[in-house]
Amino acid sequence: MTQFPWRWSFPLLLGCLLPCAAIGRAADTPAPETTPRVTLEYRFQPGEKIDMDVSHRALTETTVGATSQSTETATDSRKTWTVVAVDDAGHATLEHSVDDVTMNSRTSDRGQIRWSSRSEDPAPPGYEMVKASLGVPLSRLVVDRSGRLIERRDLRPCPPSSTGDLVVVPLPEGPVAEGAEWTVPQEVIVDVPGGVRKAVRTRLRYQITAIKDGVATIRVDTTVLTPIDDPRLESRLLERIWNGTIDFDIDRGRVLRRATGIDRRVVGFEGPESSVRYKSSLEERLVEKK
Repeated sequence: MTQFPWRWSFPLLLGCLLPCAAIGRAADTPAPETTPRVTLEYRFQPGEKIDMDVSHRALTETTVGATSQSTETATDSRKTWTVVAVDDAGHATLEHSVDDVTMNSRTSDRGQIRWSSRSEDPAPPGYEMVKASLGVPLSRLVVDRSGRLIERRDLRPCPPSSTGDLVVVPLPEGPVAEGAEWTVPQEVIVDVPGGVRKAVRTRLRYQITAIKDGVATIRVDTTVLTPIDDPRLESRLLERIWNGTIDFDIDRGRVLRRATGIDRRVVGFEGPESSVRYKSSLEERLVEKK
């Protein structure tokens, strides 16, 4: 059986990809005058470190003909954003790193493997890059108060992330109220087995569903805009399409929590009697300083 390329989600661990397109504006429909309006923007301070605990769970089930295989993964990590500088315009220079990680993988035909960066055991074969990437800056970004990416430089080789990056969730410009929407167009590059790389256009749609006790709750969903008629391509998109919710602290100007998930199946990715199901959940929480 052909091995389907899902094991530990290393791209999710490093979280290196940011939305690269311009942030859309809030929906044109005006909110009622009685609805309170707030301004969502980041308030980074030079020298501060923002730690996030990340928990990712995934199940992949593949079938080709009469042969089936399943892989379950669990990855827990802590990533840090260091605010290097903030200029007079509010543009923040951020450095991203991952401090530690615990990885657990169970495959139906190979059993279970577990590794923690806190142990003295070597990383499993093929994942030496994970250990070498811990505790060092992986990328440097410059973003404005709305989370718009102004400049990016990768400091180490970095695969694309499935779900964007938490600290720089794009925000709308100007005051908004409950119900406000904005969109972010993206282009995802997908490698098709036996084919060429293909650019797929997607759109992230954000909507404020509640404003309560100084926290804005934002719902986000993904729409694929490029017509997809190849199951091989669709199967490679599974990890890149997600929906979820975000809690944003209005006064402190930062994300408190994000929860995303997906449960999708594609039939025919490797012939008519093949299918793949991908189910995953990702939660990221701000680590509060004591």
